[in-house]
Amino acid sequence: MLETVKYLIGSGASGFGSKSTAEEVTETCPDLRFITAIITGATSGIGAETARVLAKRGARLVIPARNLKAAAEAKARIVSEFPNSEIVIMALDLSSLSSVRKFVLDFESLDLPLNLLINNAGRFAHHHAISEDGIEMTFATNYLGHFLLTKLLLNKMMETTKQSGVQGRIVNVSSSINGWFSGDMIRYLGQISRSKSQYDATRAYALSKLANVLHTKELAQRLKEMGANVTVNCVHPGIVRTRLTREREGFITGLVFFLASKLLKTIPQAASTTCYVATYPRLENVSGKYFADCNETWTSKLGSDSIEASKLWAASEIMVSEI
Repeated sequence: MLETVKYLIGSGASGFGSKSTAEEVTETCPDLRFITAIITGATSGIGAETARVLAKRGARLVIPARNLKAAAEAKARIVSEFPNSEIVIMALDLSSLSSVRKFVLDFESLDLPLNLLINNAGRFAHHHAISEDGIEMTFATNYLGHFLLTKLLLNKMMETTKQSGVQGRIVNVSSSINGWFSGDMIRYLGQISRSKSQYDATRAYALSKLANVLHTKELAQRLKEMGANVTVNCVHPGIVRTRLTREREGFITGLVFFLASKLLKTIPQAASTTCYVATYPRLENVSGKYFADCNETWTSKLGSDSIEASKLWAASEIMVSEI
């Protein structure tokens, strides 16, 4: 009850809350003109607002996208508002491991630094599909592609921190729906990657979002052991009507959003936690945490399980390995 009241009034220990916007939480952030950020899923919705606000604060943006036309349009919108913005568009299909590898090679060829990686892209596939790598499509796009992307970009981020002295940050965008998943993660993934008979779209999405949380937990531990000057945190942006939810338009969806209207966020509000975790000075050295409404909070019991995080990491390494 107390959490609901806090949500409705928009309060929090950080001074920000559910009603804060991305622009508001970045008003006092350091100058980002020397920051290079990769933001996946930046062509629409929360990702587009995240990109717009970081560009406003001076960051150089790299926008990877499967749809290059949509990426060009997103870039044009930002440049029309902030003419001095530096934005690079690159091809990337997160559901394809070969595409992820090619993107990283292409990015490295640009010889740009990398200070900030925002793994924002997500999909809710209500029709069962398998990626070209034999992985259920929602999991492949929301988690596994980002797992490999982060793994391959980590050396560049560590190199950048050594040269610049500025701590690198990785932000994984998850969802509170991660708490809806229960059971054996790897077994369920195997089932839905082999056959659609066990497929449930909501459970598959929850699995992918739980994987984002566990990835954050395990990566934070590994970065600490490596002594890397890079942090990783996970965020729940809140409930907002974007393209992802519009894929499930209909009477029931509309009714749910109507009944939950007091809890819905605008896109600028939904992008605030990502921008807060990506830029706020007080979060230096904070790693492995889960944030919602611009404040650290608890994740699910399974999302806090270090053994599950370790098991998922080991399975993920196998899934992305080149044979």
